[in-house]
Amino acid sequence: MINAKDVYMSAESSYEDADIVMFGVDYDGTCSFRPGTRFGPSAVRRASYGLETFSWSTECDLETLSIFDRGDLGCPMGDSLETQRMIKETTAQILSDQKIPFMIGGEHSISYPSIEAVYEVYPDLKVIQLDAHADLRETYMNNPYSHACVMNRVVKLCGSQRLIQWGIRSGTKEEFAFAKEHTLCLKADVEALKNAIKDFGSTPVYLTIDVDVIDPSLLPGTGTPEPGGITYTMFEEVIQVLSSLNIVGLDMVELSPDYDHSGVSSVVVAKMVRQCLMMIGEKL
Repeated sequence: MINAKDVYMSAESSYEDADIVMFGVDYDGTCSFRPGTRFGPSAVRRASYGLETFSWSTECDLETLSIFDRGDLGCPMGDSLETQRMIKETTAQILSDQKIPFMIGGEHSISYPSIEAVYEVYPDLKVIQLDAHADLRETYMNNPYSHACVMNRVVKLCGSQRLIQWGIRSGTKEEFAFAKEHTLCLKADVEALKNAIKDFGSTPVYLTIDVDVIDPSLLPGTGTPEPGGITYTMFEEVIQVLSSLNIVGLDMVELSPDYDHSGVSSVVVAKMVRQCLMMIGEKL
């Protein structure tokens, strides 16, 4: 493994040879509480070099996988529409080249254009969201493109009952009423998740992970920390449950590294990324 900290560890394949293409989205223009997620992708890359490429729990080694990290998109600060155009275009190109896109954020609003690009290729797409927050507002501060609205937009794109929300523990009364009608909204119950996906078969799935699904006592480096989250160990259990699915695109968002001066949050997220890479890479 080359110690090149401008890319995620072992993401050393060429674009042409890669099965998985990672890219960072350095954007946090609609963060509603604590900004700083634009620094997330670079922090994840740096922190990854403190980890091993081999996982004892999965018996998989990243060095056996074909991964390319194209770096950050270089998003224009404050321009959400141009950022979304860049994300959709990048995701669409990766899909066109028969590769799996893995986006690292950045705030959660960036998930929509990536999901939109995947949905245009896979119209029977289902979306799984691991998150503390419902993100189902119609608009937030008069902005329908806010990170607080991203899953509302996904439902309207893909249709009702196409979104499974897991680990949710925060939202408005109106958001939970919307969820009751249009999504399958689950608390942090692994058995409930198993039951929800049991008939998915080969259905294409997009997985979006907001790192605040982890309890902030373990991962304080996020913009909107919400007490009551899961442990990292439980996260690995969830990833194992999801490993049987046909995941055609995924993202991990909302690391805001500068709120954790110990750097531990970045390491936790880097390992979450590693487990996701192994989950999809083992099947390729």
